[in-house]
Amino acid sequence: MTNPLRIRMAGLHVRYGTKTVVDDVNLDLQPGELVGLVGPNGAGKTTLLRALLGLAEATGSVHVGDVTLSDMAVRDRAKLFAYLAQGGPVHWPLTVESLVALGRVPHKTPWQKLTDVDAGHIESAMAATGVQDLRDRLVTHLSGGERARVLLARALAADAPYLLADEPAASLDPHYQLEMMALLRGHIDETHGGVVVLHDLNLAQHFCDRLLVINQGKLIADGVPEDVLSDVLLRDVFAISAARWDDAGDSFLVPKAMPRLSGGL
Repeated sequence: MTNPLRIRMAGLHVRYGTKTVVDDVNLDLQPGELVGLVGPNGAGKTTLLRALLGLAEATGSVHVGDVTLSDMAVRDRAKLFAYLAQGGPVHWPLTVESLVALGRVPHKTPWQKLTDVDAGHIESAMAATGVQDLRDRLVTHLSGGERARVLLARALAADAPYLLADEPAASLDPHYQLEMMALLRGHIDETHGGVVVLHDLNLAQHFCDRLLVINQGKLIADGVPEDVLSDVLLRDVFAISAARWDDAGDSFLVPKAMPRLSGGL
């Protein structure tokens, strides 16, 4: 029997004008995994997430279990995916608790009040991200790290099977980067999966169960981090080498610039 939450993409293409941004991508996703999406700038990572959300026009097929994603109602798709957008924009001076409560919108009809179930999800999400003490603060008055945790709480409050996060650790200091990734990692269980776009390969290796490498719109590698982030791939895709070491069973990777070629810039 098909897993009702398994996502299968086949032949996914996205074009902007004459430019192919996502090129014939085939992959499977399922709960229980935190999947890292890595690749150079402009490789198509964000566009792939947006296509999965239905925010970018795509050809090919995406199935959730036995259902075609394009046949799902918008509200049902919103219940399936929680989205943490790149940069964490906040445009209104809402309180923290009010913003986190927006994560429950896909589960409500217009003007329907929050139920005790909704309140429980909101409180659990704030507790998981450590923002309960900020509940009455305006989001526009928070620091970048605080705002990032609040936006993650909003996504967690949706209790969607899949959490899609686009560069959630960008612009955060090292402490908040590690905290953000640990929160994402802790969210994954048998009924929840995640896809996270990352540029920091060390974070990707340390926290993700599986890595997808996108380059020029194509999926060129899919596997466990230790296998995917080979010296050859780092050279061919990112034009870097890496220093590597193990510490108490944890593997670490620090990118290094490749030696300049004779006559290069």
